[in-house]
Amino acid sequence: MTRSNRQRLNAVILHALIVPMALVWLFPLWMMGVFATMPDYGIYAPGLSFWFGTDFLDNLANLQRTTNFLHAMTVSVVVGLAYTVLSAGLTAMAGWALARYRFHGRGVVLAIILGTISLPFFVVIIPQFILVARDLGMANSWFGLIVPPLFNSLGVLFMRQAFTMMPAELFDAARVEGVREWRIFLFVALPLARPTLAALCIILFLTSWNNYLWPLLIAGDKAMFTAPVALGSLIGLSNVSWGGIMAGAVLLTAPMLAVFLLLQRHFIAGIAAGAVK
Repeated sequence: MTRSNRQRLNAVILHALIVPMALVWLFPLWMMGVFATMPDYGIYAPGLSFWFGTDFLDNLANLQRTTNFLHAMTVSVVVGLAYTVLSAGLTAMAGWALARYRFHGRGVVLAIILGTISLPFFVVIIPQFILVARDLGMANSWFGLIVPPLFNSLGVLFMRQAFTMMPAELFDAARVEGVREWRIFLFVALPLARPTLAALCIILFLTSWNNYLWPLLIAGDKAMFTAPVALGSLIGLSNVSWGGIMAGAVLLTAPMLAVFLLLQRHFIAGIAAGAVK
């Protein structure tokens, strides 16, 4: 067997393995779209349908009338963008300090950050809620939604790894030329870490977009509901609007799929940059 034939055979075998796995992953998304076009009782129909119905607009109208979902999505977009920008900036600065500065307690700080990765969020959410809602009085506010979850330990380690791989001589040369530290960080280090920073921003925005528990606790006012919380409000004790939930899930999922497909090159480049040293 020639080399080209062997490569072709390997490609066929690889696709034979990957395509079924992709279909298994895509099937729930397909069914979500199908159920979004059916009435509420369609999900309980005895004959399972794999094709779209005609009730999508009705489900959207019921969803908007019940939850003011467009406003909730606007809140999610504002919170997601603000969270992404602030968290990416903070994690980049923390990663830069841990990678390029030598100070007492640096190892302890790094150990604490590593330890927080294995710490479940549910352990700290009650003290955090008491601090923000009761002591600071920041419930039902933009501060309460955005600021408390800002620290991202994985993002700090992600950026630290990116800055560690950069040649120290480059920054030393800038210092010799009299460039200030903040300009070195902003105009030398960050542009070099652009693929990693882009991947981190995608991860942070998706984290904020899908966050349900913290907005549910801190925002009791319907005007501050994020989209996941608004969808959750459709689940009642005696009635569940499955059509509205599925229609809202489609609206939540479609933008994220579009963002990932458009920015997947940056995401893959950032992940690969963090894996090669």
